[in-house]
Formats: sequence, structure tokens, C-alpha cells
Amino acid sequence: MTALPRLRTHSMRTRLLLFIGATLVAVCAATALTTALLQRAALMADLDDRVTEAAERSLDGAGLRPYDKDDLSFLTEQGRPTGLLAARPDADGHIVSAATVAEGTPPRNLTAAQRAALAGLAADGSPHTRNVPGLGTYRVTAIENDGVRVLTGLPMDDVQRMVSGLVLGEAVVAGAGLLVAGGVCAVVVRRQLRPLDRVAATAAEVSRAPLDRGEAGALTRIPAGDTDPASEAGQVGAALNRMIDHVESSRTARRHTEERMRRFLADVSHELRTPLASISGYAELMNRDTGRIEPVLAWRRVHAESARMTSLVEDLLLLARLDEGRPLYSAEVDLAALVAEAVWDARAAGDGREWRLELRLDAPPLVLGDAARLRQVVANLLANAQVHTPPGTTVVASVEADAGHRVIRVRDDGPGIPPGLLPQVFAPFTRADASRARGGPHDGGSGLGLAVAAAIVSAHGGRIHVESERGRTEFTVELPPVGAEPPPPSTGEPRREPTRSSIRTFAHNP
Repeated sequence: MTALPRLRTHSMRTRLLLFIGATLVAVCAATALTTALLQRAALMADLDDRVTEAAERSLDGAGLRPYDKDDLSFLTEQGRPTGLLAARPDADGHIVSAATVAEGTPPRNLTAAQRAALAGLAADGSPHTRNVPGLGTYRVTAIENDGVRVLTGLPMDDVQRMVSGLVLGEAVVAGAGLLVAGGVCAVVVRRQLRPLDRVAATAAEVSRAPLDRGEAGALTRIPAGDTDPASEAGQVGAALNRMIDHVESSRTARRHTEERMRRFLADVSHELRTPLASISGYAELMNRDTGRIEPVLAWRRVHAESARMTSLVEDLLLLARLDEGRPLYSAEVDLAALVAEAVWDARAAGDGREWRLELRLDAPPLVLGDAARLRQVVANLLANAQVHTPPGTTVVASVEADAGHRVIRVRDDGPGIPPGLLPQVFAPFTRADASRARGGPHDGGSGLGLAVAAAIVSAHGGRIHVESERGRTEFTVELPPVGAEPPPPSTGEPRREPTRSSIRTFAHNP
């Protein structure tokens, strides 16, 4: 019971060699034992045949008489086997006379103790093994014919010597074979386990890598030769490579998240510092009462900067709540009326742009959601077009509704979004460069409008994406209709164009 736990503490190489060695020893022992038993059985069968033949010859050719119990004349006949032992038992199995003869010597009578070792045999011709004192082990049999009983036997020394020699030879050959097989197995096991050793070494090296620090370099991979899926070691190596890939991707994602968080905090600090500095400056001027600024103008600037800061904080709070997955108010919302109101509001600003509204309705444009938040999405998209396009730009807001889609599009023919900015256009505090910003009091906004819009759309189970080139920028918002499941995250589904008969366009040239 204690050997197995001790064995488990050894290496796999040692355990394999021990198990293989034990198996080889068991196989060799079984083979040698089987061979020795079969050889002994064959030799014993041959010896039994010779003993029976000798007994039958003694009855057929010697002319023995039933009343002459001392007649052992057949021992001196020609052609008798070497070392023949003969006896004349009576009806009760007692030995009356017995003698043995060796090569070149006259017969020698057996002693009383030797005759007693041969007594008790039934005259049925079956072979028996008897140990005769002073003579050794004999194979004997007794037969009877016409009242004449004869017992004959032959020594088993030759059989025992042959079996002993066979066992010794097998032991020598098996020992040499075990040594050779053990050496070959040790070499093969060592070579076959080398890939596993390399995998273990790589795993140990990866475990020592400073994964908690962002400056850690690329992790070591298992070589391609040790990732063959046809072998167990290759499967382990391939699995370890996949795990290392996951670790590196997770580390990269964490580093990017940390970088985005640092940039986010820096942007928040910058955005809040500007209105706070302005408020602090105006408050300081009013506190000094130097007459350099009118109190009404100062209070207006303080109020404007406070409103700017409040809007920023509210947007950040909304992003945090949406990120936590807090549910929104839900009710049926008419997208056509919502977008129309937003376009009227933008048109009322009279900023030199042409605002258009298009309705492509094959079904009621109803969705389930928070009307205030959806209005904020449209307002942010329109404000983005207003801020980042020059006067004279045409901005088109459209609503499309068919059996399975509810889509809002905001399109303009302005300068477009720089290609390098498109991948992170919906990230917080993302601002366009000078080619997209028109300057002025807005100065590009705070960079939270599109991030808030994307978060609101995602909270409604929809999706938002943008396509932009010079002269055409289009934001697309897809929302699930009332009673429908949210659309899958994929954006590869082709867009269904409604019939022209359902399009209504409202344009206004200021």
C-alpha cells in the first residue's frame, strides 16, 4: 500500500522505466516458466513411454512364471535401458524381489528400505514418481499379465538435468535481454519525453515572466515541432501556446484599458479644469471688486461655465450608469416624430446649414425604449454634424421602417472624418482634427457626444456605426422594432432599400 504513493513522487521517466521493466520481467518469467514446463512434460512423456515399454518387454520375452517371485532374469537381456530398475510385487503390492543394474555391472538387489519405497503401486500401468533411498528419483510403473506382475523404473536424472539446464539458459538469456531492453527503453523514453521536457521548461519560463508589469516582453512560445496534435506532448504544447496567446491578449487588453483609463482621467481633468479655472477667475475678479468687469457679465460667464461643467458631469454619469447595465425607462417611441423634432430644433439655430428630413416608412416607426435618451442620441448626432462641418453643408436626417428594421441615419456632405480617427470615433473624448473642426465657441465639443450616443443605442439592444469619406459622412443607428428580439452584433447584413413611393422629404434652406 505504501509503494504506490512513494512511486508517485518520482518523475514520469522513472515511473515509465519501472513499469516497463516490471512488465518485461513478468513476460520473461512467464515465457521461461511455460517453456520449462512444456519441455519437462515432453521429456516426462518420453520417459514414461520407455518405462512402459521396458515393463511390457519384461513380460513378453522373459518367460516369467507367477509362482517364481524372485525371477528377475530380464534385467540381463540385451537392449535393456540404462539404469533399469525391476521388481516383482505380490498381489498386495509388496515388493518380493527387486534389483537394479548400471552400465557394465551385474544386477544389484535393493535393500528393504529401497523396496519399501516401491511398495503400494497398483498394477494398472500408470506411471508414478518415487524417490528411492540411495538411488535417486525414479519414474516407475507396474503391469500385470496372466497373474505375473512386474514393476519397472528408469531414473529421472537426465530429465532433471535437461530441465535445470534449460531454466538456467533461459535465465541467462532473459537477464541479458532485460539489460538490453532496459537500456533501449531508457533511451527511447528519454527521447520521446524530450518534447515534454521542453514544454515544461517553456511553461516554467512563462511562469517566471513579470506578467504584473506592463513592460514585460513577448512570452516564449513552444516551437512548432513540439505542437504536433498527433502526439500527447504536441497536444500539451499546442494547448500551452493557446494559453500563452490568451495571456498575452489579456495582458494587451489590460494595458490598453489602463492606457484608455489614464487618457480618460486626463481628459476628464482637462475638461473640468477649464470651466473651473474660468469660474475661479471670474469669482476672484468679483471678489476684488476692481471694476475691471461688470458683475452681470461675470455672472453670465460663471453660469455658462457651470452649465458646461454640469453637462460634462451628467454625460459622464450617464456613461457610468449605462456601463453598469442599469435599465432604462421603456415605452413605445415614434422615431419619425422624435427625429422630426430634433431636426426642427437644429433648423431653428439658423447657422447657415441646410437641414433635411426624410421618412421612408413601410411600417410604423415604433421602437421600445426611453424617448428622452433616444432624443439625446439624435441630438448628439445632429450636433456632431453642426460642430464639425462648415456653413453651407447639407445635413440629412432620415428614418426608415419596414417589417423588421427601424433605422435612423444622419448624413452630411462635409469634409469627412479622418481615416485614422474612425476606429475610435465612439470612444470618450475623441475629437476630430482641424480638417473636421470648424473652430468657434464649441471648439469641437467635449468629445462625449458620440460615446453617449453609442452607449444609449447599445442599452436599447441596437447598434450604431459610421461610414465616412470626403464629401459624405453617414451615421447609422439600428434599433429593434416593437416586439422583436435585439439584432445580432454583426453589421454584415445588407441594407434593404425601401421603395421610392414611401419616401417623404422635408427640406429647409435658411
